[in-house]
Amino acid sequence: MVDRVKIGILYSTTGPYGSMGRDARDGAEFAFHDYRQRGGNRIEPAYFDPRADLAAYLEGARSLIRDEGCRHIIGTITSTARKEVIPLVEKHDGLLWYMCPYEGFEANENVIYIGGCPNQHLIPLFDYLLPRHGTRPYLVGANYVWGWEMNRLARELIHNAGGTVLGERYLPLEETAVERIVADIAEKRPSFVLNNLVGPSSYAFLAAMRALGARDPAFLPENCPVASCDLQECELSDIGAGVATGQLCAASYFHTLDTADNHAFKARLRDWGGGERIVSSLFASAYTAVSLCIAAIEAAGSDAPERVRAEVLARDWPSLFGDMRVDAATNHAALPFLLGRINDGHGFDVIAAAPALAADPYLTGATTRPAPRLRIVS
Repeated sequence: MVDRVKIGILYSTTGPYGSMGRDARDGAEFAFHDYRQRGGNRIEPAYFDPRADLAAYLEGARSLIRDEGCRHIIGTITSTARKEVIPLVEKHDGLLWYMCPYEGFEANENVIYIGGCPNQHLIPLFDYLLPRHGTRPYLVGANYVWGWEMNRLARELIHNAGGTVLGERYLPLEETAVERIVADIAEKRPSFVLNNLVGPSSYAFLAAMRALGARDPAFLPENCPVASCDLQECELSDIGAGVATGQLCAASYFHTLDTADNHAFKARLRDWGGGERIVSSLFASAYTAVSLCIAAIEAAGSDAPERVRAEVLARDWPSLFGDMRVDAATNHAALPFLLGRINDGHGFDVIAAAPALAADPYLTGATTRPAPRLRIVS
């Protein structure tokens, strides 16, 4: 191996999704801390903060590749930023390690996908919701590719179940005027709401839905839940204490996960940070992406992307998500499904789970039939 290898870390720590970027960056930093604690000293991070400016993501990726010599970049948060960066990574034949849940319909030999795609989050979420709450949802989403595609897939799932989508509305990331949408929901009385909003618009929407539930018990979370695939523990303090209690979110990891590996991980984290912190799925995924990248570079004896990719695909890797297998055909990781209910302690109580699901980003059906059996926890 060469004397020094740099891995690029590309997250926005300010702006409408800054809390998510900060948590992901913290997860990456903790992975490097663990690496150094094991005696590692050849691989180091190089950071760039685009500050939620889409043009700056491309600038950042270019700087990490050209100026820092990075052949691997861990990032981004949004799908728009991912799609902005991929062509440059392809041009330099690098690897982008993407670790957020996303809308699917993508597979790229220059991307390792650690975040879930719809058959790993949205489909099992609907497997839980439809028989319990009905097939007449209301869809809200961020006005970009995540919201558009997730709601398109939701419409298909509802149509296939013989149901009806009662409404569909979109907001920009920083728009917080949600009153007309909530009034429409109150009038149409859906069986549940799928929330694909991001950042401040999502927080305002959840607060308005809580106020609606206080006025009309039909909209309390137990009667008409608001369900998401992208809400993180690190955002709950931004939303406010108790505001989203009882609402639902699908993920591959929650802080409350009761495994020996997770308990050991949180103990190391306490030693590092000097106290207790709630670990989000983004923190865990960024930690996993960096740790896997470092382990594959060491196994390959090189940071050459083709050799690192071959190592990643060659075996299962231990992780907070269990033994992780990345599929050679799609570069996507198999991931477990967890359904969490927000509690009063800025966290999630797991109420349903399914074992690791092989990714099916194009929903071909090859890995999604028969549907995974959900284990109901509570």
